[in-house]
Amino acid sequence: MSGDEIFEIVDDHGFVVGCAPRRLCHDDPSLIHRCSHVVVYHPDGRILLQKRSSSKDIQPGKWDTAVGGHLQPGEDFESAALREMTEELGIPDTLPLRHICDTKIRNERESENVRVFSAVHPGPFSFPPEEIDEVRFWTKAELRAAVETADPSFTPNLRAELKILLNI
Repeated sequence: MSGDEIFEIVDDHGFVVGCAPRRLCHDDPSLIHRCSHVVVYHPDGRILLQKRSSSKDIQPGKWDTAVGGHLQPGEDFESAALREMTEELGIPDTLPLRHICDTKIRNERESENVRVFSAVHPGPFSFPPEEIDEVRFWTKAELRAAVETADPSFTPNLRAELKILLNI
């Protein structure tokens, strides 16, 4: 992950209107960029989360969606999701994905349009330690409790996504 990585900037309708470096996109919420997430389910229904590395520039050391990554220039949401799933967890990019929803993240730091997919994989997982400190499966009851108590160890984006997934 480099601050010089280039993101496509999109307008309110999702049309590409330019490009900007990551470091600018993560410090200017007027620069809307795109991201794919993959919710990884265990065959028994538990949901995998990743604990973000403490060296991350956004939400370091917090629990987040199992897979999340920005689209590269010219890349579509599904291709980015498959690429990130392989890079972040070592899951083959041939695993079928299902589109769940599209969301928008808007905060004082950044603006992202996110397409959320799901996949089923029991593990094992291999992840880069510079990106992820830990992964583990959580029960829906554990996740529901974390959302309802606004658990500060969860990213705000994860809590919002879990509200959709768990119908809270």
